[in-house]
Amino acid sequence: MKIETLKNRADFVRMNASCKKWVSHGLVLQAAPNDLGKRRVGYTVTKRTDKSAVKRNRIKRRLRAAAAAVLPLYARDSCDYVLIGKSQSATRPFESLKNDLKWCLEKTGFGKESGKQ
Repeated sequence: MKIETLKNRADFVRMNASCKKWVSHGLVLQAAPNDLGKRRVGYTVTKRTDKSAVKRNRIKRRLRAAAAAVLPLYARDSCDYVLIGKSQSATRPFESLKNDLKWCLEKTGFGKESGKQ
């Protein structure tokens, strides 16, 4: 199943209000069920993370790559995911970043191996 991208601010606000959240070294994952029957993912890197737009864009690219590698295999259908970048996301080894995402999926209960939510 293809993973769509969250783009509307309203989706991000809804996720922030009614989601499960888990923090790891490389990223923060927010996850919540949706009624659309699709997997969707969004990415956020704030100016608080880094003032430089170049570094924030690098973090966002790394988060996109990690999500593309992990979510098709481990994410559940009918769920929305928001990956929030941290300053360590830029320098953390890519395998560790992928493992952080897997760990967060497992801990929030929104991974495929996790039981029903």
